[in-house]
Amino acid sequence: MKTDFEIGLKIAPHYIDWETMLWAATYADSNPIYTDFWNFDHFYPIYGDSEGPCLESWVTLSAIAQATSRIRVGCMVNGVHYRHPAVLANMASALDIVSNGRFELGLGAGWNEEESGAYGIDLGSLTERFDRFDEALEVIISLLHQETTSFKGNYFELHEALNNPKGPQARLPICIGGTGENRTLPSVAKFATHWNLPSFDEEMFQHKLNILKKHCETVSREITDIKISTHVFVQETTTDKAIIKQIQMQREAGINQSIIYFQPLVSTKRIEAVTKAINIEA
Repeated sequence: MKTDFEIGLKIAPHYIDWETMLWAATYADSNPIYTDFWNFDHFYPIYGDSEGPCLESWVTLSAIAQATSRIRVGCMVNGVHYRHPAVLANMASALDIVSNGRFELGLGAGWNEEESGAYGIDLGSLTERFDRFDEALEVIISLLHQETTSFKGNYFELHEALNNPKGPQARLPICIGGTGENRTLPSVAKFATHWNLPSFDEEMFQHKLNILKKHCETVSREITDIKISTHVFVQETTTDKAIIKQIQMQREAGINQSIIYFQPLVSTKRIEAVTKAINIEA
């Protein structure tokens, strides 16, 4: 079910040292204003020089899950072409166990041509990406919740496949990111408990929301069953006033979770200052 308004914290693991990232996660865990901590799933930095440093998402998120006790954790979002969906489902169940039921699985079709090409990972055309994404969603959700999974598609084939043990959450939350009206939003309506709008523009959001409502009607689902989040991008020059204004605009527009997304270079002092400003307004 959709919840009351929430604020999350997102720190991408590029151009940041592990000590700062771990500090940010534990700091968020100790501040009740934050409900979630997110990272991203890339092997190359996606802002600035792509040859710079970037920590792997699942390893860092697993360590963060162990270092925290309250905050929910997730990756926004995992490109399904990087890992076989059966492997991803097993990883998700394990991390749900490690986090004691605080994990949310973010999923997307993938888009980064540079890192995919460098590693020899087939990204494919847009049609191929979303055909593969649809198959991966079916495989992952079945493995997360069924005793055995058999599946035969154009991209994946499973025969009485197992995923044991499963995580403590009876239904693992699935977050799907993106705004595509013909492929992404139908998948959100069918599979997701959480839709992430990557960036916020009120007119665009209302248009996409209406499209999502229509897709929900098609699959006999209530839009209120889906939590909706978006980002508040925080640069070095972004003022506290501008951050608060964005949060207020998003909340008034119908967003359920504003995710404060600090851009490199991330400093502990900046996170503390922004958090203090949000707390004062809350």
